[in-house]
Amino acid sequence: MSEDITNSSANHVEEPVMTFAQAVREARRCLHCKVPQCRKGCPVNNDIPEWIHELSMGNIGRAMEIINLRSNLPAVCGRVCAHERQCEGNCVLGKKGQHIRIGQLERFVADFEASLALCRNSVAVKDRGKVAVVGSGPAGLTAAGELARKGFAVEIFEMEREPGGVLTFGIPEYRLPKDVVRREIKKIEELGVTIHCTTAVGRRGYTIDDLFEKGFDAIFLATGTGKPRKLEVEGNRLPGVKHAVHFLRKLGLYQAGYISREEVPVHPGDVVYVVGGGNTAMDAARSALKMGARSVTVVYHRDEANLSALRAEYEDAVTEGVKFQWQTDIKRFLGNDGVLTGFEAETPNGLETFEADVVLTAIGAAPAARIINTSEGIEVDERGYVKTREMPYGMSTRKGVFAGGDVTNRPASVVHAMQDARKVSAGIEQYISALKLMQMLD
Repeated sequence: MSEDITNSSANHVEEPVMTFAQAVREARRCLHCKVPQCRKGCPVNNDIPEWIHELSMGNIGRAMEIINLRSNLPAVCGRVCAHERQCEGNCVLGKKGQHIRIGQLERFVADFEASLALCRNSVAVKDRGKVAVVGSGPAGLTAAGELARKGFAVEIFEMEREPGGVLTFGIPEYRLPKDVVRREIKKIEELGVTIHCTTAVGRRGYTIDDLFEKGFDAIFLATGTGKPRKLEVEGNRLPGVKHAVHFLRKLGLYQAGYISREEVPVHPGDVVYVVGGGNTAMDAARSALKMGARSVTVVYHRDEANLSALRAEYEDAVTEGVKFQWQTDIKRFLGNDGVLTGFEAETPNGLETFEADVVLTAIGAAPAARIINTSEGIEVDERGYVKTREMPYGMSTRKGVFAGGDVTNRPASVVHAMQDARKVSAGIEQYISALKLMQMLD
């Protein structure tokens, strides 16, 4: 049986990936290309050759300053970005199988800087306007940091007991330690950002109108996709059929000490199947094993060559003991007296029956409607994603209400949500500047 994950992230001690000497040696391998393909591959356009050059000379503080110009969450990106498909995948040295380990270097710089507090951003005077950010995931945190640096008073409204969104309650501890997330959030708070936790916006909390009445000039919706999609087959409401994101959220709450072990929907000895082929499916599968499941099998409708998860995540899952059932479609779930017993699926060998205690589905998600249903003038498309415009970037069909990240169906990862949020923050800056000018002229 696998070892149970600790219920306290404070007990987690993460080993450093590099020593100072190793990081400097790795940085010195960089060719400092005139046309850096690594930078082109980075969604936030991080000036990778420049900060790696500073690192190669041992200038950690200066390297961190360069990273901060483009990223508000470097310690997070250094751990969870899809480096193999982005910066590292575009490194010219990769043609020889020797790409610079950019992700590990970014993590090293962020961690080293945090341990010594080599640089801290000055707090800008907040005299350019007020912005409310709804949601504290990667998009919300990024926009808050960007706007605070530019002189806006920013307040974040988060419905959970801790900020961080998917970073805190969606990505497992072994991939992203929560003390790292808290450290990054503290840096954003030090810019003058106020975070209100256990504060909902929608039916059970503030409405959009309430926020405008509180004096905010603009509102940024960064609520992500909080409504997991169901597998539309018979028996999908049996208690043992759960959403993978629900499992990961419960696991995060348990690890933070907010709920008991019994509330996590995977128990020691369970036979678990995970439906899906993305990184969320890999996270759920590996986490289920760590929580003591007797066996964990990923069910995917395609073959291994078309798996959407990162190759490294798949290989880690295999190494840890996760099994894979390829080219398989679940047709119906089976139960006895309201208890899940298994499922029938179409496989390459025909229709087969599988026994299961828990099935976790990871087949995508859609935005929750609680904010839209309590607000006038915010239009969504047929799938529930908020419609936005290009000028000013990110503004919805309601004046002053912006949206970005997963809630608009643009990003596909943490760093893509950050990329979109940076663009939206520029749109908010443009909008409020024009608004203030018009107020002066009236």
